[in-house]
Amino acid sequence: MDRGSQNEFSSRSHSLFSIMIDTQAPGEAGSGQATVTRHGKLTFVDLSPSTGSSVAREPDQMLETSTINKSLLVLGNCISALSDPKKRAGHVPYRDSKLTKLLSDSLGGSGVSL
Repeated sequence: MDRGSQNEFSSRSHSLFSIMIDTQAPGEAGSGQATVTRHGKLTFVDLSPSTGSSVAREPDQMLETSTINKSLLVLGNCISALSDPKKRAGHVPYRDSKLTKLLSDSLGGSGVSL
């Protein structure tokens, strides 16, 4: 993995860190449930910046740059599809990149993005 040209310690990759949280509470009297389980997921995301192909000089760097830019483009397409009520009812291209596959439950459904 090539370091970014702006910072010698920066890697050119996306990073995701997820924390799964499960809690159990006693069920309400008369509800028939002994316990109520709630599930949560907190995901921290650090995206690699988009770069031009002129920065990449080696074939491996060119492929890496292309993959990063494609994943950012697909993420933008997903966000665009989710923000437009007409498009939201249609296809959201989560499966077009690994990044959006991993973030699909956070972006859509009951997820809240900050």
